[in-house]
Amino acid sequence: MTTETLKRTPLHDVHVALGAKMVPFAGFEMPVSYPEGISAEHKAVRENVGVFDVSHMGEFEISGPDRNAFVQRVTCNDVGALKPGQAQYSGILTKDGTFVDDCLVYRFEDKLMMVVNASNIQKDWDHIVAQKAGANVRLRDISDETALLAVQGPKAEALIGQLTSLGVAMIPYYHFAQAKVAGVQCFVSRTGYTGEDGFELYCRAADAETLWHAFVGAGRAEPVGLGARDTLRLEAGLPLYGNDIDDTTTPYEAGLAFIVKLDKGSPFTGLDTLKRQKLEGVKRRLVGFKLTEPKTVARPGFPVFLDGTQVDMVRSGTVTPTVNAAIGTTYLPADRAKPGTKIEIDVRGKKVSAEAVKMPFVPHRTKK
Repeated sequence: MTTETLKRTPLHDVHVALGAKMVPFAGFEMPVSYPEGISAEHKAVRENVGVFDVSHMGEFEISGPDRNAFVQRVTCNDVGALKPGQAQYSGILTKDGTFVDDCLVYRFEDKLMMVVNASNIQKDWDHIVAQKAGANVRLRDISDETALLAVQGPKAEALIGQLTSLGVAMIPYYHFAQAKVAGVQCFVSRTGYTGEDGFELYCRAADAETLWHAFVGAGRAEPVGLGARDTLRLEAGLPLYGNDIDDTTTPYEAGLAFIVKLDKGSPFTGLDTLKRQKLEGVKRRLVGFKLTEPKTVARPGFPVFLDGTQVDMVRSGTVTPTVNAAIGTTYLPADRAKPGTKIEIDVRGKKVSAEAVKMPFVPHRTKK
């Protein structure tokens, strides 16, 4: 894609003014890092507070009398378990039980909202619309009119708390509330993609800049780009669509059994395959690994060998600041997918040794 055809978030000019390095990502021109650099941004989130512009994410609104039943059918987690004001992590699956995408589902009093990956907006929309059949629902793609800021880190609660009358400390993990923050109407969700405590704030695109300037600045939050977003989520063992999960992997293989509710009382796309897979057991599992050789990095796509035979490739891989080592993920045969298993990775023609380790690489500090 040329720069001309890339989409921009409502905060594009703000990032450019801050000196961000802009790169193409999922059809958008996005900040990968700011002048402080990825390591400093990563550290800000682990120790203090950082703000991410993730307005490129997709949002679908589902309303109408059949909304809950419809979203039950198109996702694998149990929407029936949600009360208004709650959110859940879930999957949109193919009939083979593999991922079309992973998503968040938010339940409001009168509607549901699904949040999907930017690179999959059109594919997800088509997949969901194709299953509408006779359901009495209204589907709206509100991605372009919705901005999303993620405020993450141990000081996120204090920062947001200063800017709203909402009791943010009282919002449990994976719950949300509607309120004005810095004068901007938004809904505030205690969710994130870093392993730290934090919030995601959804607002109208036109209000994004007001919210950003209320959070970012000296003595407040650091701006954080996609580079640190990736190192933070990898340390936290959180999957990235297109790397750790895709349309060839199932939730059971990816260690995401907790999002599959086979007995939720509603058939869903992929159910039969997943029932069979649960019964028979998976043949492979996603594992974390750490390179045991210094000064080498295993990048996505590098071949992975077990006992001399290629079994997969590196799914995610980089050097991350908190772990301070080259880490990554790959799929191993189920009977060998455990900490301590020795593997080799072909790093540009040289076989480098690595070892499977327990995930997450860094303990989660989310509020329960």
